[in-house]
Amino acid sequence: MHEFISFNHKVNAGQIPSVAAISCSILYGKGIFTTLAIYDERPILWGKHWRRLTDNAEKLKIDLAEFSESETRQALDEIIQRNNVVNGRTRITFFDDSPSATWPFEIGLKTSLLIMTGNLRVVPENFRLTVSPYRTNSQSPLAGVKSCNYLEKLMTLDEAKTRGFDEAIMLNERDEVTSGAMANVFWLKDDVLFTPSLKTGCLPGTTREFVMENLDCHEVEVTLDEMYLADAIFLTSAGLCLAQVNEFEGKILLGTSNEIERLKAETRL
Repeated sequence: MHEFISFNHKVNAGQIPSVAAISCSILYGKGIFTTLAIYDERPILWGKHWRRLTDNAEKLKIDLAEFSESETRQALDEIIQRNNVVNGRTRITFFDDSPSATWPFEIGLKTSLLIMTGNLRVVPENFRLTVSPYRTNSQSPLAGVKSCNYLEKLMTLDEAKTRGFDEAIMLNERDEVTSGAMANVFWLKDDVLFTPSLKTGCLPGTTREFVMENLDCHEVEVTLDEMYLADAIFLTSAGLCLAQVNEFEGKILLGTSNEIERLKAETRL
C-alpha cells in the first residue's frame, strides 16, 4: 500500500481513517468495493467499475448520494498523483456507516469512502490452479455482489496456497464451475473460448466483461469435466489482468489463444 490515502475526499498520510465501530460495515461487513488497474497514471475500465459499484450499492441499500461519479473520480486522480502511481492498482471502498436495528446509535455520515493505491500484483511465473473444497452459493443474496464480506474468498485462496497452488476454482451447489477465489475464469477447448454464466453465481467482473465484448466467448453452466478437457485456462481480474494458467490439478496446459494474446498486446491486459 502506498503512503497517501483518500478518506471522504480528504487526503491523509500516515493516519488510519476510521469508521463507526458499531456501524453495519464493521459489525456485518456491509460495504462494497472494487479494484482497478492503473496504467500510465490512468485507471483502467473506470466506467465499468463505477457502474458495478452503483449497481451493488442499490442491491445492498448503501447510500451513495454524497458521492457522485465525478467527485469520486477526482479523488482517485488526486491520490494517483500524490502517490506518483504510473503503473499500479487502486481499491475504492464504500462503507455503510449507518446503524443496524439491533444496535441503534446517532449517526453523522451514512457512508464513508476510502481510496488507496498499491503496486501491481505479481503474477506467478508457473501459475498453478487447483479445485477448492469450498462452494459458491448461487442462491445467496450476495451472489454477484462485490461486498466487503469477503472472508469466504480469502479462506478459499489461503486454503489453496497451503497446498502449494496460486488460485482455486470454486463450484456452486450444483457442481457447476463458477470462478476462482479472486478471479473470473475462461478456458479454451478446440479453439473455442468458454466462461461460466452469471447464473452460476460468479461475480460479473469488469475484466471478464471487457474480454467478452472483444472476443467470441460462450457463457456456459458446466461441471469440472469440461475444464479437465481444456487446452488452456485463463484467470481475469484487475489485479491479475488476463493471466494464463500453466498447471491445473497436475495437468500441464500447453495450449494458447492467438486472439487472447492479441487482446493482451493491444490493451496491456
